[in-house]
Amino acid sequence: MLTWEERRQLVKIASLYYVEGLTQEQIAKRVGVSRPIISKYLQRAKEHGIVEVFIKDESLHTVELENKLEKLFDLKDVVVVPNAESIELTKKSVGQAAANLIAKNLKKVKTIGISWGTTLAEVVKEFPYIRKDDVRVIPLVGGLGSQFVDIHANQLAYELARKLNGTCSYVYAPAFIESTELRDHLTSLPDIKSVLDEMKKADMALVGIGNPYHENSTLKRLGYLTDDDIEEFKKVGAVGDLSSRFVDINGDPITHSINDKVIGINLNEIRDIPLVIGVAVGDDKVNSVFGVLQGKYLDILIIDEFTAQAVLEKKMKNIK
Repeated sequence: MLTWEERRQLVKIASLYYVEGLTQEQIAKRVGVSRPIISKYLQRAKEHGIVEVFIKDESLHTVELENKLEKLFDLKDVVVVPNAESIELTKKSVGQAAANLIAKNLKKVKTIGISWGTTLAEVVKEFPYIRKDDVRVIPLVGGLGSQFVDIHANQLAYELARKLNGTCSYVYAPAFIESTELRDHLTSLPDIKSVLDEMKKADMALVGIGNPYHENSTLKRLGYLTDDDIEEFKKVGAVGDLSSRFVDINGDPITHSINDKVIGINLNEIRDIPLVIGVAVGDDKVNSVFGVLQGKYLDILIIDEFTAQAVLEKKMKNIK
């Protein structure tokens, strides 16, 4: 219990610091004590409820979400972006946030692996022009045919390399092959095998997170996923894909032949990359993001606020 004199002293020092804006050094000179003593007084003022600090900014909620997601999923960093009035504008905002974060983490990076998707396309579109000649960009998965070329891994690798003034590789094969035998044949070819080896040695990976059940699923629109596949996915508990590799709610690879017909990096190899950055937009991807996070494939997540909140709530229920 504080005496009246002690309380008065704490109130006086807190007022000088928080109301009048004096520095701790200035207050120390006025009161006639050392600066560390002032620091201790200010801390005691908080402990006794004399001072309560409130942060008034619209970013507070997103920062709290970031901190909670980092701790619960053991992530190095999380960036939560406020939702805009449309999904397109939200993707643009997430793309900007991801581009800025990636640009700041390139110091020791020599090789960047990149997957495919509309959100990753926004990341590359928003990426600044940086002269980093020693960087090589590598697609993490094969192409997706002649449609939606602008979101293919090969195209995104080329565009990102151009903005970095670096170089890139190409995977001259589809993402999905009709059979495992044909996949094994293609992956043994020198041109494809060399790129697959490059993928495994990437210093950084940029990956999108997909939801096969969404009505506008790119894989379904391209014919890679049939209605029968979707029904089978439901039976085996698939919730989404990471670089065209499908996982369940726990982050484990699903038991389905499609995971054995992909030309690209596999889930264990993704996990082994030193820095994996995932981007996701849309509340239809809550289960997809949750499964990927449970599998511990990501180090950094950039996500919209609504989806982040839903993923957090799902995790809290899961803990209970």
